[in-house]
Amino acid sequence: MTISKPGYRLALLATALAVVVVLLGAYTRLTHAGLGCPDWPGCYGFLGVPMSEHKQALAAERFPQAPLEVHKGWNEMVHRYFAGALGLAILGLAVQAVRRRDEAGRPVKLPLLLLGVVIAQALFGMWTVTLQLWPQVVTAHLLGGFATLSLLFLLCLRLSGRFQALPAVPIGVRLLAAAGLCVVVLQVALGGWVSSNYAAVACPDLPTCHGQWWPEMDFANGFHLTQHIGPNYLGGLLYSEARTAIHLTHRLGALTVAAVTLLLAWQLWRQGLPRLAALLVGALALQIGLGMANVLLHLPLAVAVAHNGGGACLLLVLVLINYRLRAVTDPVAAASLDRPAARPHAGDGPLTAATE
Repeated sequence: MTISKPGYRLALLATALAVVVVLLGAYTRLTHAGLGCPDWPGCYGFLGVPMSEHKQALAAERFPQAPLEVHKGWNEMVHRYFAGALGLAILGLAVQAVRRRDEAGRPVKLPLLLLGVVIAQALFGMWTVTLQLWPQVVTAHLLGGFATLSLLFLLCLRLSGRFQALPAVPIGVRLLAAAGLCVVVLQVALGGWVSSNYAAVACPDLPTCHGQWWPEMDFANGFHLTQHIGPNYLGGLLYSEARTAIHLTHRLGALTVAAVTLLLAWQLWRQGLPRLAALLVGALALQIGLGMANVLLHLPLAVAVAHNGGGACLLLVLVLINYRLRAVTDPVAAASLDRPAARPHAGDGPLTAATE
């Protein structure tokens, strides 16, 4: 019987909150509500969206350049409320980790890292508003959300006590798993760049783009990372060729992710880990299907939000795989990485498959 460590339930709750925050962040961006409240952390100077006529008159007086749209204001504020609750949960995890730091096997650095990440996230959330959706900040804010979710999931794995160590796998498989995690993180960053520059519908067809395999594109402006601070970037400021370059790069990134993760799934299967392989292939298939649906159906809101959730799911599967492949506690097994297995002698019992 496995016994979870203190803090596991709070970490699990925080992970669930992080999933909600990621999805709400996607919903806020996709409904063009990123500037639904032109100030931070309140909304037009209030703790919530001004609803009465008196408060709305004050809001118009305070921010004449940003007319109030109530539904967009609530989209933004609900996202902030959940993000605030997540921050409090992570603070609780950090405090608990410090108080129990003398316990054997107790993660301390990870909760403190999470606290630092969520503080940075609060700053990026503020800058998202004050810099008027500057794409660099919006993309960094999205990456921070995915990083928070991944680290919380890793903390859950470490506190759960539910996983036995796997037999050691070749170092090449572990490196491939790490590479898979890296390419998915880069693809998430590309997805954030697509979203922050409003390039999701730059190519309305599949598998070609505007009926061409290699349409006219402007990579220099599409990936110009020193865009001016100051303009309002709601709706995007790039022209067609630049957005096409961003969109097509994201598609090429998807092909790279598919190639690396399918190779990893095959290697996991060869190592006797079919469930991990199937989980990876399932998450990849879901994400590719949602991405294709976004293009063919012209970015319906539900599918676009689900696509963000699918990216998070694929990332968490790779976090799980990397954690499981590296959780080798037996020093003898750890020393046997890449060592050819001895051939069984006549009379030896049958080899048993590695358990997951």
